[in-house]
Amino acid sequence: MARLRRDTHTAYSESAALRLRAAWLYYNQGLTQKDVAEKIGVSRSTVIRMLDEALKRSEVQIWINEGIADCVELAVRLEKAYGLDEAVVVPAADSAEATAKSVGLALGQFLTEAIPDDCTVGVGWGRTLTASLASFRPARRERVKVVSLLGGVVEAHHINPIEYTWQLASQLGAECYLFLAPLLVDSRETKRSLIEKCGLKTLFDLAENMDIAVVSCGDIGPRSSSLSRDFIARHELEELVAAGCVCDTMCNFLDAEGRTIDHPIRDRVMSIDLDTVKKARHIVLVSGGAHRAPAIRATIRRVGCNTLITDEGAALAMLQLADDAAAADIKSG
Repeated sequence: MARLRRDTHTAYSESAALRLRAAWLYYNQGLTQKDVAEKIGVSRSTVIRMLDEALKRSEVQIWINEGIADCVELAVRLEKAYGLDEAVVVPAADSAEATAKSVGLALGQFLTEAIPDDCTVGVGWGRTLTASLASFRPARRERVKVVSLLGGVVEAHHINPIEYTWQLASQLGAECYLFLAPLLVDSRETKRSLIEKCGLKTLFDLAENMDIAVVSCGDIGPRSSSLSRDFIARHELEELVAAGCVCDTMCNFLDAEGRTIDHPIRDRVMSIDLDTVKKARHIVLVSGGAHRAPAIRATIRRVGCNTLITDEGAALAMLQLADDAAAADIKSG
């Protein structure tokens, strides 16, 4: 019997299931486009179109092996220098946006494999974490909870903290707990009221027993791209920098050694405390760019890190910081 051809039924022939089948046969099984066309009963031109669409939708991720050996070497060195369980290093990109995308894609692939059944996952937000959705393709999980670790913003553009948490939970088939509060409030009293009287205490209770915490961090300064730069007053940013701040981790501000900066803004930030994040059974830290190396180091010193996902530029800069710290210890000792 001749295979039924579906060229006239576009809606079916280009459905996700058939598109992914074509991509699997072509990339994983090594069939030619002609062979794929014959196997699934469409024309070769339709196969070409489906493969192109799969790439555009990030259903297929193509990784170039050139330079991967260097990235693996850097990862091993980072693990040793910072006491990590695992480091994932991606090739350097030529812009902050491209770096966020490539590091985010690596995060998506990691989370696809790392989240098991019976798991509570706490997540921050930012452009790197948002980029992870493009490569996040998990199986449906049982009894998983996804908990947002910090508040959001009234005016969201391409980075929407609610959407990130929701999409992550939806793809897992998980329960979703949203941090429905502004990132910054006007006073300590307002913060306390929102937590105790407006239902947010559930988030804080769940965060006490996280299996996985996924956080990012940013540098602080005039040219920084941390999430807090656009949400706090300029004079507050200048005060934080003057007090020695180098790092914004979930809108918690740290100095180079990971100590929390003593500034009034800490009482107005709507986020899970970093001491709570530190209790998570597995902490995933995600950030890239050489300029963020001090921030990444500060975050590791503050909350620890099991899995670090970063890029070559940050990895090299972090190793230099580790060497400088070791040399300073020897000199002072």
